[in-house]
Amino acid sequence: MAEFDTDLFVIGGGSGGVRAARIAAGYGARVMIAEEYRMGGTCVIRGCVPKKLMVYASHISHEIEDAAGYGWTIPTATFDWPTLIANKDKEIARLEAIYTSNVEKSGAQVIKARAVFEDAHTLRLSDGKTIRAKYILIATGGAPNHGKAIPGIEHVISSNEVFHLSALPKRILIQGGGYIALEFACIFAGLGSDVTVVYRGDNILRGFDDDVRDHVRTEMEKNGITVLTGCTVDKVEKHGEEFTSHLSNGSSIASDKVMFAIGRHPNVANLGLEKAGVAINPKNGGVAVDEFSRTSVPNIYAIGDVTHRFNLTPVAIREGHAFADTVFGKRTAKVDHANIPTAVFTQPQVGTVGLTEAQARAQFATVDVYKTTFRPLKATLSGSESRYLMKLIVDAASDQVVGCHIVGSDAAELTQVVAIAIKMRATKADFDATIALHPTSAEELVTMRTPTARYVREAAE
Repeated sequence: MAEFDTDLFVIGGGSGGVRAARIAAGYGARVMIAEEYRMGGTCVIRGCVPKKLMVYASHISHEIEDAAGYGWTIPTATFDWPTLIANKDKEIARLEAIYTSNVEKSGAQVIKARAVFEDAHTLRLSDGKTIRAKYILIATGGAPNHGKAIPGIEHVISSNEVFHLSALPKRILIQGGGYIALEFACIFAGLGSDVTVVYRGDNILRGFDDDVRDHVRTEMEKNGITVLTGCTVDKVEKHGEEFTSHLSNGSSIASDKVMFAIGRHPNVANLGLEKAGVAINPKNGGVAVDEFSRTSVPNIYAIGDVTHRFNLTPVAIREGHAFADTVFGKRTAKVDHANIPTAVFTQPQVGTVGLTEAQARAQFATVDVYKTTFRPLKATLSGSESRYLMKLIVDAASDQVVGCHIVGSDAAELTQVVAIAIKMRATKADFDATIALHPTSAEELVTMRTPTARYVREAAE
């Protein structure tokens, strides 16, 4: 009897786990992957993909508004929420089938069950069976966190439930100031809802560049979204089909739905990690791992949101691939977590890569900042008051561009390309030597020649 039933057992069928399973199987490993819900994980089933489809839907109202300036007369448009949700569900089902098919084609076995640890090599499935695995990869992702229990918390929905609402809420209150809260605020506003955002901090998008934070807030408020900062929801009361949210500043807000998007926590509970001896990182609550995604147990690894390092789908995919290369491909690989591009699909979009101005000023002795705001060409005829923001952060000593921040149409698409240049350590001189592509908004990236500010750090005495 063989000591192990499989070479690799992956817990979690999200993007990271699927990539690891496929690559490992390609190296000839016997692979099993367990998923208790739906293949594809948060991103495909209840995250990035369905959310982006809803973002596209919400853009249409703005395009209709812009059309008049270009000579188009469009009859009064109507929106049907059930149609959007049904079409979204159909696409997600298609993608789930593709994920499952691709794993099976690679030679890995898909198990539709929950798996928990019995010891460092043994997993018990929800059907009662046990599996012995030489290596185990934890890729269980994360889940919405509502924070402390408040009266009426049972009335609050999260980003999981928002994709399955039976009707478009006429009024919605969203608590949170991060990308999930703000993206859904813009989605609902674009679809016609009255939206209020409540955030405990002094400004939205904590951790982003301050100019980006200010610009996005201004643009959201131009689009009719109410942003309340410095307060929280203390209690939610239900009155028939409506809700009243009582805030810490003494005010109250009526709405048809209340959504919390105040953070996510890693899915580490009830996995039996303690039986396997897997340690938790005390700083972030995720599975503790080293630079190769290895846990405190030599044969157990963890990738993606369950480690609570960088909670982004492409990061989980890269970590899963690197794990498979290292353990089964006999080629050591580790993920470089520096200069990861990030997008926020608000309206307008945010794209950012590298350091913020504050981070650069703390790291380098002299920092040059290049910044511009402008109305894009499209707005000249449409009459839109929206403005673009572009900002480059440069280490003056080396002339290296260490940060780029864009707010405006297609910011995410632009940032993906700029991220290549920053990863290659391009200098401001390289940007300046690049001929502009006219007429585009992106040409501003190579035509900003004079710093708008220079910051010199005083030497310590």
